[in-house]
Amino acid sequence: MLTWALTRYPPETTLPRLIAEVSSGSAQARSQALHTLSKIREHSAFSVITRSLLYDADDEVARSAWRAAVVLVPNEQRSELAEELAAQFGRGGREVQLSLSRALLALGPEVLEPVLRRAIASDSPRVRAHAIATERLLRDPNAAFELATHEAKRQFALKDRPA
Repeated sequence: MLTWALTRYPPETTLPRLIAEVSSGSAQARSQALHTLSKIREHSAFSVITRSLLYDADDEVARSAWRAAVVLVPNEQRSELAEELAAQFGRGGREVQLSLSRALLALGPEVLEPVLRRAIASDSPRVRAHAIATERLLRDPNAAFELATHEAKRQFALKDRPA
């Protein structure tokens, strides 16, 4: 409800306060401010979404930063953002991974496909599995992410088995 209320005010009124909260010591305040920035869609606010927010130790803050970043990123910085996000393939559990995949999907296939190819070639089974699941979601947005992740892990387990 807070976000809904804040979106009713002119951005010039709310942006300075939201931007201040993005650097708050409170994870909940950072997450809420990022969420609200994504709803206001004021592209000038992209500059406050720092690398430290994208990699925040608190998963909810990071997830909010990912969602806000993909909404606010200027077109010419989409590839750079995809690289930053893809560096976190394999992070967290199902919900965190699904959030990251959805954020990457929002950047579009032309930006996502090159980072997926590199991640699929990773030495890390978690990174590969997450990247394969994301690729399946790219090809079929209705695919069940959990099933795709499980299938990717199964394929790699069979592949890495000695002959």
